[in-house]
Amino acid sequence: MSSAPEQAEGTEQSAPAGPRIEVLGDASPEQVAALVAVLSGLGGGEEEAPAAPPSAWSNPARLVRPAVYPAPGGWVVSGLPR
Repeated sequence: MSSAPEQAEGTEQSAPAGPRIEVLGDASPEQVAALVAVLSGLGGGEEEAPAAPPSAWSNPARLVRPAVYPAPGGWVVSGLPR
């Protein structure tokens, strides 16, 4: 027995599972690099994470003072911190 891993007959090593670009015809390395740069800039490979819900601190309703209702001692309570 040998310690080297053996492959079964008829199986091939799998290629990396990524995007593949095949250029047909005569293209200079600069043209291929430009094509790869444009296609890479388009994105589409990774999905964006869902946006987090907005913070309660940024809610504009926090800036609005709650209504003051007439009640015994209401004017005193209206000036106290909440």
